[in-house]
Amino acid sequence: DVLRRIAEHTEDRPPTYPAADGATKLPAGWLIEHAGFRRGHAGAGGRVALSSKHTLALTNRGGASTADLLALADEVRAGVHAAFGVLLRPEPVLVGCSL
Repeated sequence: DVLRRIAEHTEDRPPTYPAADGATKLPAGWLIEHAGFRRGHAGAGGRVALSSKHTLALTNRGGASTADLLALADEVRAGVHAAFGVLLRPEPVLVGCSL
């Protein structure tokens, strides 16, 4: 159970929202931050980072490649999955690459 795993990892209770199919939605930004990724978290090499304003946005700090951005996205996805057992799905349509 995801909510049990969250309770084991943090004392904070996440906001939840009902989904149309009867499931419960959890905010991805909350999961990312509580898995240990703070705003501004830099990827390897420092050319990409989570936005300093919102953890759901990846930023190119200059000279980063698509591979750099995807590596940071994968690092965050893997961290959330390891912490909570939740696999985040990317919302943007990826063209010419995949996660």
